[in-house]
Amino acid sequence: MKTAIASEDKDIDSEISPRGGRAPYYLIFEDNKLVETIKNPFAVGSGGAGWSVAHLLAEKKVDLVIAGKIGPNMQTALKEKAIEFREETGKKIKEIIK
Repeated sequence: MKTAIASEDKDIDSEISPRGGRAPYYLIFEDNKLVETIKNPFAVGSGGAGWSVAHLLAEKKVDLVIAGKIGPNMQTALKEKAIEFREETGKKIKEIIK
C-alpha cells in the first residue's frame, strides 16, 4: 500500500500538516518506508489546491492520503480517484507510519 502524508517539513520527524491541499510537503510511503518527498506545488496560489493535490497523488498511484484536514473539494477528487483518506492531527509523521 502506498500512503501519502501531508507534512509541515520534508522528513519523518515533521508534524503532520493541518492542511491537505495547502500542505507544504507530502511524504510518500510504501510498506512503511519513505520512498518519495514531494514539495507541494499547490501550497500557495489561487483556488483548487485540494483538487490539484488529489490528482497529483493519483498520478503517483497513492492508495491512502492522511492530512490534518481534507476539505470537501479534495475529498470529492480523492473519491473520484478511488483513493482512501483520513484526517489525523497533532502527531509526528513517524508516529503515523508505525
